[in-house]
Amino acid sequence: MKTNRPVYVSVSKRIPFMKSFGAYADESASKLALQSLEALVKDAKLEGQTVGDVATAFMMKSGLDWNFGRDVVQSSSLSRETPAYDLARACGSGLDASMQLSLKIASGMMESGIALGVETNSDLTASFSSPMSHKLLNLNKAQGFLGKLGAAFAIHPGDFKPHFPAGGEKRTGLSMGEHCEKMVKEWKIGRAEQDQLSLESHQKAQKAYDSGFYKDLIVPYGKYEKDGFVRADTSLEKLAKLKPSFDQKSGQGTLTAGNSSPLSDGSAAVLFGTKEYLESKGLPLRAEFVDAEVAAVDYVGGEGLLMAPTRALPRMLMRQGLTLKDIALFEIHEAFAGQVLCTLKAWEDEKYCREVLKLPGAFGSIPRDKMNLHGGSVAIGHPFAATGERIVGTLAKALSKEKSGSYGVISICTAGGMGVTALLRTP
Repeated sequence: MKTNRPVYVSVSKRIPFMKSFGAYADESASKLALQSLEALVKDAKLEGQTVGDVATAFMMKSGLDWNFGRDVVQSSSLSRETPAYDLARACGSGLDASMQLSLKIASGMMESGIALGVETNSDLTASFSSPMSHKLLNLNKAQGFLGKLGAAFAIHPGDFKPHFPAGGEKRTGLSMGEHCEKMVKEWKIGRAEQDQLSLESHQKAQKAYDSGFYKDLIVPYGKYEKDGFVRADTSLEKLAKLKPSFDQKSGQGTLTAGNSSPLSDGSAAVLFGTKEYLESKGLPLRAEFVDAEVAAVDYVGGEGLLMAPTRALPRMLMRQGLTLKDIALFEIHEAFAGQVLCTLKAWEDEKYCREVLKLPGAFGSIPRDKMNLHGGSVAIGHPFAATGERIVGTLAKALSKEKSGSYGVISICTAGGMGVTALLRTP
């Protein structure tokens, strides 16, 4: 990404991430999104003002929400002249929103923008099969009593079976977890390793809460003030007792509810702008959004579904003349602990890096004491399209405490065999 001028991450707000069909079961996606957006607008004192654009990431929405972002903006205290649009790149949607806004601002197209991500599995709209939809359309178009009666008789009881959005891969028929089970077997990642990373995720998240790190990043939603998944009292012994969630028959399944990110509801918002724009409003410049990269793999042909970040991150860093040793902080999205470990192992594997990534040798290792220092998705939760904004806000704040010029990277795997990465830098 060649930029004409620097773009900065400023204010970031999100609501607590909670278990789907639980705390937010009766809340609409628009209410969840509005809570984070409105908190950001008020904190940045943007009431009644217009920002260049609002990029709204929302993956599991229905056709009824065809103009979702713009509707949420009009419910907020932003000026109603603020434009907005929707986008989706599966679990990378939120980070993709950040990338798109940064490109627009860097090009001179606008001075500011807000990336808004939301996901709720508790507010999914059921639909009918395509044949049933056509029958209902025919019934609606039918003329006269006899015409409508004939169209009605074409509908059978089985046609009323509802269909809900799902995250499985259409081309393989496998869920993301089932694909990840194949990956950990291929890369020989054991259950104990996955549970250890999951334990560390919870411990780091709890430590971040105890230190007050999240105090200005998370806004309450009703009575909820903290992510609903963080378990300070978990242990390797407790995690080891959990049964496999995706491979329950072979006796070799290692992915469990304890080492996988939970099905989650939540939202997050991040403000981006030029230095001049942010400073004119007295707003912080927490981190510069330097670069981003997307990649994809042929998972139908046998590659690991969640391995695309192994390609995206090296391309991005090499474009900037950087290596892993130049990075101060790493945010590796924990869709599954096993997926993270496969990615780390691949970058350390000389054969994989030579044959697949076309590198002269191994890409390198990521020190665990620099990775996901404030907890990862296993402990915090993973509302698909909101995770990117959660991570951008977290990393930007963490980088603001580092020495000038320090780099941080974000790596997110997605459904469909894609990966999205980003590079941030301390101003």
